[in-house]
Amino acid sequence: MYSRRPVIGIPTQTLHAIDGVPQGLPQSWVMNQRYYLATTVVGAIPWMIPLLDDDPDTLREIYDRLDGILLAGGVDMDPETYGEKPHPLLGRIDPARDRVELQLARWAVEDKKPVFGLCRGLQVINVAQGGTLYQDVAAQFPGAIKHDYFPTAGYERDHFAHDIVLQPGSRLEHAFELRHLMVNSMHHQGVKQLGSGLFASAVAPDGLVEALEAGSDDHFMIGVQWHPEVFEMTDPHTRHLFREFINAANRYGQSAEVGIRK
Repeated sequence: MYSRRPVIGIPTQTLHAIDGVPQGLPQSWVMNQRYYLATTVVGAIPWMIPLLDDDPDTLREIYDRLDGILLAGGVDMDPETYGEKPHPLLGRIDPARDRVELQLARWAVEDKKPVFGLCRGLQVINVAQGGTLYQDVAAQFPGAIKHDYFPTAGYERDHFAHDIVLQPGSRLEHAFELRHLMVNSMHHQGVKQLGSGLFASAVAPDGLVEALEAGSDDHFMIGVQWHPEVFEMTDPHTRHLFREFINAANRYGQSAEVGIRK
């Protein structure tokens, strides 16, 4: 009988050495603890994934031990990953993280391993599938509303920025049991061209993609452009979305135990 809790891999990000710190701060891998707590509260075991972009064998060994992958928020994606030159408004990037997360997403697509992308994580899924991004939504997307409600500009992380409309029949609508939803918004990049095999399951009032999903019914792969981990402890609909992801990872683990991938 399959009894263990599903293991969810969450890649880290690079914390670069800080100049001026006594004796220096060594380059480190870190990640917001909220993402790890969000998986444990719905019954999973979180696994911090180091950015071993130059060691694919070890990265693959880590991947093979996972039942699902959560791609968290963070810095901008390097536009070279989708064949574009940097825009003047491109923010800080983390190339090692790009390489690791894109590889994990592509392996997961091949194996139909569950993937849940949050904010930047949605963008990683899209690029992994051949899609492209607006490097700065305000500058490149005509008619854009404000999406960059950053905490560094004085906004609370739980600030409801705008409404989104969920696509009927999508996994997202099934999880939330709603057609309209108010979300927070802490990004300045967004989906320009959807990747292969994906469809938009939610849009903002200006038409920007706010969620995407795999087109196949047998693969749980959802990306959302907001930060639902902020609301998981207080909103039952958001908790249901996380639980759906963990349930999919549990089913994947069960099938793996008997040598069947479904």
